[in-house]
Amino acid sequence: MFKKILIANRGEIACRVATTARRLGVRTVAVYSDADRHARHVQLCDEAVHIGAAPPRESYLRWQAIIEAALATGAKAVHPGYGFLSENEEFAQACADAGLVFIGPPASAIAAMGSKSAAKALMEKAGVPLVPGYHGRDNDPALLAREAERIGYPVLIKASAGGGGKGMRRVERAADFAAALASCQREAQASFGDAHVLVERYVTRPRHIEIQVFGDSHGQCIHLFERDCSVQRRHQKVLEEAPAPGMTAARRAEMGAAAVAAAQAVGYVGAGTVEFIAETLDDGDLRFYFMEMNTRLQVEHPVTEAVTGLDLVEWQLRVAAGERLPKQQHELHLHGHAIEARICAENPDAGFLPATGTLQVARWPQHVAFERHGVLPRVDSGFGEGDAISPYYDSMVAKLIVWGADRAQALARLDAALRDTHLMGLHTNVAFLRRVVNTQAFATADLDTALIEREHAALFEAPPLAAEWAAAGVVAHALAQEAALEGADPWSRRDGWRLHGGAQRRFELELQGTRQVVTVQRLHDGDTVLCLGAQRWPLRARALGGDRHDVLLGTQRATLSVYADGERHAVFAPWASAVVTELDPIAHAADGAGAGGRLTAPMPGKVVAFLAAAGDTVQRGQALAVMEAMKMEHTLTAPRDGVVAELLYAVGDQVAEGGELLRLAEPAA
Repeated sequence: MFKKILIANRGEIACRVATTARRLGVRTVAVYSDADRHARHVQLCDEAVHIGAAPPRESYLRWQAIIEAALATGAKAVHPGYGFLSENEEFAQACADAGLVFIGPPASAIAAMGSKSAAKALMEKAGVPLVPGYHGRDNDPALLAREAERIGYPVLIKASAGGGGKGMRRVERAADFAAALASCQREAQASFGDAHVLVERYVTRPRHIEIQVFGDSHGQCIHLFERDCSVQRRHQKVLEEAPAPGMTAARRAEMGAAAVAAAQAVGYVGAGTVEFIAETLDDGDLRFYFMEMNTRLQVEHPVTEAVTGLDLVEWQLRVAAGERLPKQQHELHLHGHAIEARICAENPDAGFLPATGTLQVARWPQHVAFERHGVLPRVDSGFGEGDAISPYYDSMVAKLIVWGADRAQALARLDAALRDTHLMGLHTNVAFLRRVVNTQAFATADLDTALIEREHAALFEAPPLAAEWAAAGVVAHALAQEAALEGADPWSRRDGWRLHGGAQRRFELELQGTRQVVTVQRLHDGDTVLCLGAQRWPLRARALGGDRHDVLLGTQRATLSVYADGERHAVFAPWASAVVTELDPIAHAADGAGAGGRLTAPMPGKVVAFLAAAGDTVQRGQALAVMEAMKMEHTLTAPRDGVVAELLYAVGDQVAEGGELLRLAEPAA
């Protein structure tokens, strides 16, 4: 086994690798950018080396600097994690040339399978069914447009060297092909350093099923069963589970054998994933097509660990050190069901725009130790309270993994774990994930990659936490905080106590975008009433310690968790949550009406392109600018009709959230 390894990545995967390495007695070296100087993975490793500025191209994609760091610290091997350089054959070969062990497949296997086009050609030769498409090297836009017409719309444009949903666009009609192609190629170049794409028929109602494979340098290769990753948004996975619902033993064996054959065809060593698109047939069986192979560990590997009782990072280290695979195929068995939820800094109600900010509160569900399956719910994260989520990297904050004896139990445990996950400081998708888990489609395993679109009403039109409960949470928290500060002396408390008669306290709150006045009345007999508009509810609140409060509102009782940061309060009820702002009437009296018709940056990022010039007349909804944030492109449209008076930034400029990108004038009369 290695004495010291360097982890050429960041965030939760760097922490994940470091945790296993420490358990095995292997010392670790972290690398970090300017933005990650105080990151959790830097603190978790034994040593750390600074490798550049915040943008990935100036740090985590600089493989020469990473190799220099490994050699300077005496590391004997490099673990690439996933993303960044994990599927870069040049980096893998450079490690070997420098005398470092690359903890992954040989460069030749990455070259053969890391390119989607090359992998599909190899699979076609081996007789594995492929989705109809164009997988050639010629990327002339006119040729690709003709191929799309031949294949038939809708088509999917995909970055050949890509992964994680980046450099991927679904195109419904020929008129949109050129713009989608250009956007895909820009995103692919920025994320992977390779703008090459392929074009395929878009399979309607597809399921995304992948097989985990593992090979060693002694010629052994096995599979560790499948994962279903069908629930996606913007071609990026949201929920993953193992095993795949509805998978028969015969189909599992067939897909597993095909995946192992694919890996053996290129002399594969280490962890890899063979991904398939599957269609559900009328008889419930699955027809599958090879999609791609990811020559690395996957984000969703914990669900495989949970149902097999194995540590895949440990397997990676042992295989890279020259050991044989710890188990053979006949020794592997599935136990129960596991589901992973990706918790991301994003706003689902604003088209999943990425969010940045400080993670002011990060409270996770309580863990229970299972003999075979580890400590669950499992939380893999590279962030803690007080950490900043920057615009330079992926938006994932954490992964939440649960296990159950069957899928129904796993679903119930995931719902409970999401309920008890409390994050404050920026937009996240936690509440959205819980709504997905509770849809009829997910509960009954009616899965495909369009599930989120099909369940739009349930996912995006769900009622928020009722205003009276949000207000009750703020009131309960305020009274508890004051009682803790002032003690039990009734003459100094400000909770409305009077020797004779009643009293009233006023709160001015912003609830669901609307300012509302909430009053708390303490009656002569000691009872308390919460008033919101013309409505009144009897209110009793009792502090349970920390940020938890036992609240009786009317006839309904609930435990509310409330976290305050200045004026902002996050109120978590068992069924929903809300962010409430307690307003200072004087400070907020002169607030204006907002941005109105200005085109502003909805998140911090870089200007990629302007789609209109000064003097152009534009219409509401017309695409005006493209921004890049968290390695994804976002198209911004005109908020109203008008004339572009002035571009306020240049292509390549960094823009803060809320920055005005261009100035719109009224259209000529």
